[in-house]
Amino acid sequence: MATKKKIILWLPRLLCIAAILFVSLFALDAFEPGMPLGQQLLNFLMSLIPSFVLLLLLGFSWKRPYVGGIIFAIIGIVTSPFVYILNYNRTHSVWLSLSIILMITVPFIVIGVLYIMSRYQMKRKENCPEESRFDF
Repeated sequence: MATKKKIILWLPRLLCIAAILFVSLFALDAFEPGMPLGQQLLNFLMSLIPSFVLLLLLGFSWKRPYVGGIIFAIIGIVTSPFVYILNYNRTHSVWLSLSIILMITVPFIVIGVLYIMSRYQMKRKENCPEESRFDF
């Protein structure tokens, strides 16, 4: 049972780090041949702004998983239609646009749900007797 609690505690955090790294990969398209290095670095930093925001949210969620979980779920839900429309206008393919949503926005919904589950797990642990509090 202690292993399940540890998984529920650490899974949203590790998935969030992986999702942030995945989103950060998209910033690498700022490097194009023929552009000045200063402009490329500026474009790279501008492309990393969503990753920086997600990192701040990860730090916040680490201590307040319930609120962070709600925010992550809202981010995933709110950005899904925009990502779908943007990709559908580019590709005119429903299935390709849905697969891109599955890769980019659905992980943040899952992370939000896992953070909420983590909070309920911690809350349940706070309500248990003294001798079982330290088995985590």
